Amino acid sequence: MSYDSKIQIHQSQVIIPQHKMPHLLVEQSLKLEGTAKLFGAKNATLVIIISLLLTKGKSTLFNVPALEDTFSIIQLMNHLGVHTEFDIDQNILEVDTTFVQNAQIPFEIMNKCRASFLVMGALLARFNKAEVGLPGGCVIGERPIDYHIKNFEKMGVVFNEEKDILSGSVKELKHRNLLLEYPSVGATENLVLAAVLTEGTTKIINAALEPEVFDFIQVLKKMGAHITIEAPATLCVTGVKELKAIEYSIMYDRLEAGALLLAGAITGGYIDIPQAPAHSMGLFLTKLQEMGHTILIGKNGTGVKIKASKRTHPVTIKTAPYPSFPTDLQAPMTAALVLTQGTSKIQETVFENRLMHIKELIKMGAQAEIENSVAIIRGVQELYGTTVIASDIRASCALVLAGLAAQGTTIVTGIHHWKRGYQNLEKKLQQLGARIDLYE
Repeated sequence: MSYDSKIQIHQSQVIIPQHKMPHLLVEQSLKLEGTAKLFGAKNATLVIIISLLLTKGKSTLFNVPALEDTFSIIQLMNHLGVHTEFDIDQNILEVDTTFVQNAQIPFEIMNKCRASFLVMGALLARFNKAEVGLPGGCVIGERPIDYHIKNFEKMGVVFNEEKDILSGSVKELKHRNLLLEYPSVGATENLVLAAVLTEGTTKIINAALEPEVFDFIQVLKKMGAHITIEAPATLCVTGVKELKAIEYSIMYDRLEAGALLLAGAITGGYIDIPQAPAHSMGLFLTKLQEMGHTILIGKNGTGVKIKASKRTHPVTIKTAPYPSFPTDLQAPMTAALVLTQGTSKIQETVFENRLMHIKELIKMGAQAEIENSVAIIRGVQELYGTTVIASDIRASCALVLAGLAAQGTTIVTGIHHWKRGYQNLEKKLQQLGARIDLYE
């Protein structure tokens, strides 16, 4: 089937029957304009909540996003005996870890969120044992936990796996030099959690150094942990006997900021995000400029404004660990590139299944070819509303962005992913002029 014939089909699908299943309904909304505020970073929040297991006492976290993944981690903490109070209107979470006694978490709790596996390092540090179900999350790739397991074993942990349950135990964790084959964020965080209470100095070589990892490290330092950074990409963790409860405000979400900036880009709008951490968004902002958009950065690297260009240029993107282009902004950026004049190339190197959204964009009239982990995007003049399925958190964002620019009505299903990653983003888009509604 030619691309022209595909477009004709999409034009006939503008009228969409009412859906009974939960969905986002998006109407074409051009020239979004205004100012938007950010919530705390999801990718920092989850590990920071889990890190409180290393303390005994009452901690308070500010700027905590009220996401489905946040609620899943809170449920996990409650199961372990942690007392929590979450003010979702003020985004304040109080966590009391005084009476944690349980080191077992069933599969049905662990399976809700991939970040749940970070509890392994914390429980091994506090109890020298853990029994957990294997983690769940988005279907975007294997995301193997062997990076975690191999290095825990070097620290002396013995593992046993039965069905969906993984048990680990150790008489006493040993400090070691740990080399990661790949700078995995999850493995880095898990090993740090295990090392902060382990006697001696543990070195994590080829560690992930994402901004969210640094926020997590700042939390641990405030608790009393001793952590330094050596070149190249090595975290040195010298164990302490105990960590204290804290108060901490979580960093703003650069990925939510990226989504809002792209909403301005794809609709030809003008959007101001005063809290955007521009200092940690370098290559993403550079690619927006290469596309032709005007980007203004506030003083001290905080705050970003975008004035969208009417004529955009294709770009080449290759995802990789920070400071390269973030995989979590690849799908939203793809939505903008399908309407860019010329041919763009996207190479996904982090997750093997993270191009699934492109098939849904093709339903809307996008022209794209996928071979292995590379997508070739040939820009089109128009997209057309239809029914599409979000396969993961960032795919949900991409499809909503496409819907804002598409003629007619777009219905996005799979909205549990949207709720896992974004707090009321549809309402923020509404305030900028978007015609979008969430139906649950």
